[in-house]
Amino acid sequence: MSAASLGLRVDRRSLVLPVVLVALWTAASASGIANPHVLVPPGTLLAAFASAVRSGDFWTAVGASLARFGAGWAIGSLFGIAVGVAVGTYRPAERVIAPSLDSVRQVALFAWIPLLTAWFGDGEAAKVILIAVAAFFPVALNTESGCRSTPRALIEVGRVLEFDPWTMLRRVVLPSARPAISAGLTIALTSAWIGTIGAEYLIDEGNGLGVYLASARLDSRMDLVIVSMVTLGAIGLALNAGLRAALGGRASENDVVVTDD
Repeated sequence: MSAASLGLRVDRRSLVLPVVLVALWTAASASGIANPHVLVPPGTLLAAFASAVRSGDFWTAVGASLARFGAGWAIGSLFGIAVGVAVGTYRPAERVIAPSLDSVRQVALFAWIPLLTAWFGDGEAAKVILIAVAAFFPVALNTESGCRSTPRALIEVGRVLEFDPWTMLRRVVLPSARPAISAGLTIALTSAWIGTIGAEYLIDEGNGLGVYLASARLDSRMDLVIVSMVTLGAIGLALNAGLRAALGGRASENDVVVTDD
């Protein structure tokens, strides 16, 4: 699969800033201005990256994070779509659920950790639930907005054709809301990936890239810290590009996009 098919279109101008930063980084390291224990020289970083790639522990951590992320993102997205459809199409559900939903989503993501660890311990369940919470709100909000924005003309056509509620939802509302739902899923992917690393870093049990990063920090291995950060960014970019390709490309400028800010 080519980079273009995944939506990774690289403008050469976008490479200017990274090249300049790497050049400045190299110059600072070579001149001795930068502390090599804090700003690791590029050569040392490349050696650390090569060593990490050959390490089974590194790939085990990557696999654990991806599995945890996939479970949390899928669970949160499914619940988000279900709640978003209910609130966006059924007035009693909006009256009952929407006020609580608006209140709960104001709680910062990582503020959930003390509560979740008290309820579920420091194991896998607390981490996956935290990731699901991170994914839930963007999907729920965008799904609700997309369903509510279904053109009145389409609704009237469905009524003329005497669609029952399920058929109306399946053939009119959901197709109309698809761009907004796709946008929500894309936002949720980024939120869930951030939640994955945060959960692993702050709930320092088991395995994962967040645990790997925390261990590198405790060992004062700044080279491995930077390797972990670069890996996190690369994986996040690949996940985002893959999802966009699976959803049929980028959201258009007219798509409804609701964030959890």
